[in-house]
Amino acid sequence: MKRLSLALALLLALLVCPAIAADVRYEIHFPDLPGYQTLACDLHTHSVFSDGSVWPPVRADEAWRQGLDAISVTDHIEYQPHKDDVPTNHNRPYDLTAGAARARNLLCPKGAEITRDTPPGHFNAVFLRDVDPLDTKDFLEVIKQANEQEAFVFWNHQGWKGAEKGRWLDVHTTLYENGWLHGMEVCNGDEYYPDAHRWCLEKNLTMLGNSDIHSPDLREKSTPSGHRTMTLVFAKERTLAALKEALMERRTAVWFQDQIIGRKDLLQPLFGECVQVAKPHLRTKNAVYLEIRNVSDLDIHLVRTGRFGPREGTLPARSVTLLKIDADTPDQPLELAYTATNFLIGPDEGLPVVLNVAAP
Repeated sequence: MKRLSLALALLLALLVCPAIAADVRYEIHFPDLPGYQTLACDLHTHSVFSDGSVWPPVRADEAWRQGLDAISVTDHIEYQPHKDDVPTNHNRPYDLTAGAARARNLLCPKGAEITRDTPPGHFNAVFLRDVDPLDTKDFLEVIKQANEQEAFVFWNHQGWKGAEKGRWLDVHTTLYENGWLHGMEVCNGDEYYPDAHRWCLEKNLTMLGNSDIHSPDLREKSTPSGHRTMTLVFAKERTLAALKEALMERRTAVWFQDQIIGRKDLLQPLFGECVQVAKPHLRTKNAVYLEIRNVSDLDIHLVRTGRFGPREGTLPARSVTLLKIDADTPDQPLELAYTATNFLIGPDEGLPVVLNVAAP
């Protein structure tokens, strides 16, 4: 009887108590840079308060599960196809998401999407205090209002309607010269915009990549072959203030499909932290054997530009690759010169890198 009672008690406890692993987070693996933390962010998502199809807190659930550090629900101010069922309340998506984000240890800046015909296009403002003042017809006044709240403003999906409609116009020059435009989406969802990439480099604007997600995201985790487009932000600490400071100072890179896109001065140290070259464990008369570890979630593609090493190859994500390097003087240090072809420092321009092999 005692055993039966104990078994029944255990069964009842299992039925009443939730499973320990009910909420599981799968971390994203991109290393920190010296002096900075790498934060994975999606600053362009939608809910039923505009043209999305989920309740706002669902965006926090998805982001946490997939390993992100920051999420912003940026519903359209001017476009609300569900307004017969969901009342207009521009601040409500943030109010509903913020608590869920806090419970999941996510950063959640308040945001909104300023929606105009293209051109001039759509713009996101994040780190807003109040969305309501942005609900006005005059485009320049809307952008001005966002900047008066010290928001971070970026141009969304510049080329989504083609190069002609996505061209840089006088109105964009006005925003730029007034200091009202801080960044551009180089990537949005499944699209990459080389013009936006080029303009960010030429005009010193922040590069962003975001999902612009409208439907539910059913992915359980981020993988090298299956992840949302996101911005990697190199922040001094994991706070909203530090996140905003890093965005304003252009310390970002974009994880888009199987590519990392950003400025050379940031991608170079990021590559250096991702790829670790071990000391050779075997030297023969004409060869060196060593291991190269890739600690990131990106399969890194390399093409040789120097004398030593394989002509090309891939360092798979979160793996160790064994290399045999033919060398006439294996007892001397070696420099393996390559181009990391999927670390884009410009349109169609990979990152030049050197892998240093130590002497005995």
